[in-house]
Amino acid sequence: MKYSIEWLRDWVEVSWDTATLAERLTMAGLEVDAVEQVAAGCPALVARIAAVRPHPQADHLRLCTLDLGAHGQAPEVVCGAPNARVGLLAPFVPVGSVLPDGRRIEAAEIRGVRSLGMLCSAAELALGDDAGGLLELDDTAVPGATLVAALKLDDTILDIGLTPNRGDCLSILGLARELAALGEQPVPTPSVPVIEPAAGTTLPSVTLAAPEACSRYVGRVISAVDISRPTPLWLKERLRRCGVRSISAVVDITNYVMLELGQPMHAFDLATTAGTINVRWARDGESLELLDGTVLELPTDALVIANAEVPLALAGVMGGLASGVSSGTQDILLESAYFEPIALSRTARRYGLHTDASHRFERGVDPDGQRRAIERATALVLACCGGTAGPVNDVIASTHQSARPVIAFRPRRVAAVLGIDPGPAVIAACLERLGLRCAVQGECWEVAPPSWRGDLGREIDLVEEVARMVGYASIPETMPRGALRIGARSSGGARLDRARDTLVAHGYFEAVTFSFIAEPAHQAFSQGTPAVALTNPIASDMSVMRPSLLPGLLAAVRFNRNRQQHDVRLFEHGLIFIQQDNELIQKNMLAGVVSGRIVPPQWSLAAAEADFFDVKQDLELLLSALGCGELRFEAAAHPAFHPRQYARVMHRGQCVATIGSLHPKTLRIMDLSGSALAFEIDWDALGEQPAASFRPLSRFPSVRRDLALIVAESVAAQAVLDCIEQACGEALRDLQLFDVYRGQGIDSGKKSLALGLIFQSASSTLTDTEIDEMVAGVVEAVGRDLNGVLRT
Repeated sequence: MKYSIEWLRDWVEVSWDTATLAERLTMAGLEVDAVEQVAAGCPALVARIAAVRPHPQADHLRLCTLDLGAHGQAPEVVCGAPNARVGLLAPFVPVGSVLPDGRRIEAAEIRGVRSLGMLCSAAELALGDDAGGLLELDDTAVPGATLVAALKLDDTILDIGLTPNRGDCLSILGLARELAALGEQPVPTPSVPVIEPAAGTTLPSVTLAAPEACSRYVGRVISAVDISRPTPLWLKERLRRCGVRSISAVVDITNYVMLELGQPMHAFDLATTAGTINVRWARDGESLELLDGTVLELPTDALVIANAEVPLALAGVMGGLASGVSSGTQDILLESAYFEPIALSRTARRYGLHTDASHRFERGVDPDGQRRAIERATALVLACCGGTAGPVNDVIASTHQSARPVIAFRPRRVAAVLGIDPGPAVIAACLERLGLRCAVQGECWEVAPPSWRGDLGREIDLVEEVARMVGYASIPETMPRGALRIGARSSGGARLDRARDTLVAHGYFEAVTFSFIAEPAHQAFSQGTPAVALTNPIASDMSVMRPSLLPGLLAAVRFNRNRQQHDVRLFEHGLIFIQQDNELIQKNMLAGVVSGRIVPPQWSLAAAEADFFDVKQDLELLLSALGCGELRFEAAAHPAFHPRQYARVMHRGQCVATIGSLHPKTLRIMDLSGSALAFEIDWDALGEQPAASFRPLSRFPSVRRDLALIVAESVAAQAVLDCIEQACGEALRDLQLFDVYRGQGIDSGKKSLALGLIFQSASSTLTDTEIDEMVAGVVEAVGRDLNGVLRT
């Protein structure tokens, strides 16, 4: 929020210079993001138009003679503004001055008439967006005075980034309280006069049908309001400095009170209320057109302000178009209410409506501030727009709680937490400057926070307040001391570290992605299981929990590709969420994705994209490092993967991982082009693998024999490997499939598998006869079990 120091001075004495003020606020937890000067160097003077006559050569131009008061000059300028008239007070920039946009004002001849200076609009002086006419100054402005003095432009704006728990500082009053506490001044108390009601003004009946969401509603009717009156310049200028655009006098006043006191307000055209105000939940089938023209279909958990028939406003967020103040409005109803933060945040986020009002209600407003805001707004409306004020209707539900719960506070905790002991007197003074009431009772105090500090609820919160007031810089730097013991490392943690090290060694980078994904991505990877939907998603593309780690990793691949990083290898370890039989199942998984080339480009190797077998090798090495030796790859199907490039990885009869090439349809859903491969390991299914053990190396030589076996196309290579291992027994030390051939010399429907068999004995040297017998046994077993033959 932006704060005007000149406005703050109405509430608290600001004696620090700007740099010190910004530093003190930042060190107190209210970070000053920017400091801006309003218009201290504005060259304009206040001028009264003394005479106006037509331009002899142009119908749309006029010649204005100016009264500059004590300057004793009466220059004549050519002006085309439609509101130039005798007696108007407007900014005048003399010859030789420079406008905020860099233009230098020189004496000029316009259609044959000499013009000495320029009368300016608000836009030309960077004091607003209005460029349709001259900036009209109030009658209090003195001709000849500087515009800086007339509008108090020698002002500084503080742009402060507030944390969500400090909603009490979203106002001039709130920041003034902080400044008073930091400067050891009394707590500012708003002095708002009570407006006595005039007789004969009616007031609608008010019903709180949803007291759990709206526990207090304050309303007041002001009759015979002159809507056509312009907003006073001083009020428009304060709104502008705080970043709020001027709309109309009544709307500007409600915004002004919100900025000043922190209580959002709204003004209804009284005629649309039909004598009734009902704060309730929306009904089935109801809709509402908002002030910005948006038409909402209202769910039953949306809080609305309604008359007896239809909704008038989306409570605490935005008013309705039909009930808003317009040029034909004669009587208005001022509204000031207390809405529960959770109810408001749900509605605002559902529709993506982030307004100044919802921003404050979501963070919590002062439950005691509604009556004060009504009185302040009433006084401003009567002063600016006239009218007659009726009685205040203040309806409070039994659930309304304005007093904060008392906190049990032990002053000794300050020393234990902060490392310094300011003493009970200083601690009490710090808390009381913030508006807290301290009842000292021995070692434990009873501290009552003020109504506007909804963020204070625990003892540690009070310790933080003491630290802010004493100053973080006064807390000494001390090294922590304690007896530390190195605990035993869990086997699971060591195994995960081993997996990370293995993948990083093979060129992978670890990623951490959101557990929330979009509905289309869930459908692609869930295999038909229902989605675990979020009640209050942070974004439309993060509405359900992930059933797989791959959607997040593929989104990371897309992010890298969009930034010209096409060779991507990523992995992630985390939870997935599956809804099964009305039960939420959470599983630990480790997944990886590969996209792009196998190795970086180099002159001696041709560029090649990674394929299924490159990723299969990475997965085998990873599982081997995790203690899973005997792996079997079985063809399988998954709608997200290519039908002929997807497999389950079996270990001891259990599926521990899957691997495959992603289907082009899946890549389109994830907004990816080209190809991508992925694997996913069921981390929980791996279980505790046996510890590694040493096996003595054989002192006897190994012998390799290569065989080419012809089998039917339908016979899986794994079946051939299993058959050979069973036929050879323990003498077979290793078995490798190194080639698959189809083509000339091989019958249609057949394939040739080239295998390398490595034999070695632990007790003796194998003879040629023994090896030949085992090879013959292999050929016989393959022929008998798989109808395979030896290729000659």
